[in-house]
Amino acid sequence: LLRWPSLAHAKKARKQTLLDFFNQHNSRYPLVNEKRIKEIKDAEILTEDMAVITPNLLLIECLVPQLKQLMLAITRFDDEIKTLYKQHTDRAIFDSLPGVGPQLAPRLLAAMGSNRDRYKCAADIQKYAGIAPVTERSGKKEWIHWRYSCTKFLRQTFVEWAGLSVRYSFWAKAYYRQQEAKGKPHNTIIRSLAFKWIRILFRCWKTHTPYDESTYLTALKSKGSPLLKFAVESEL
Repeated sequence: LLRWPSLAHAKKARKQTLLDFFNQHNSRYPLVNEKRIKEIKDAEILTEDMAVITPNLLLIECLVPQLKQLMLAITRFDDEIKTLYKQHTDRAIFDSLPGVGPQLAPRLLAAMGSNRDRYKCAADIQKYAGIAPVTERSGKKEWIHWRYSCTKFLRQTFVEWAGLSVRYSFWAKAYYRQQEAKGKPHNTIIRSLAFKWIRILFRCWKTHTPYDESTYLTALKSKGSPLLKFAVESEL
């Protein structure tokens, strides 16, 4: 933005200069870069009115330093979060969860917190995070809908984790395939999977116990879970 703050500036740049810029920013596909350069050269300037252009050029000069400072602040926050997470006594619990990484694990820890009395049951978290649906009744009518009043970032955290767990958890993958076979759409399956994961996470968190996939599969087997049967049959 500082180098080419307007289309007119970009048009004056040599082709090799633009190619070097793209390559420096990890865009090394020749066909993509050629298309970008052609679009820059062929683009039409909407206005040449300097009363419009000049104030916006000044605005860009003012905003770019602010953006750079914001990026530095985000990096500082990320570093601090990593440090605090590594020192946290519950780290082993969240590191054990399938599909979590350096980004999601601290988010899940923050979602649960350290106060074990904050949530009395898994349903408290499911409702607070907006994962549990809302049932409304009026007379003889009853309908279930998406929960609107909730912390959106918290809900997104559980949904993202559920989506990633499908790659790393045997039963989560089986559950996804089972629901998919029933014709359920992707987002519905992932939200339903997040609902199940919260119950598991709550148990691990409440008892200070890291998650163990084999232990959970053994529990499913002892209960005669249809999910486990489906998983075995689908593998055959």
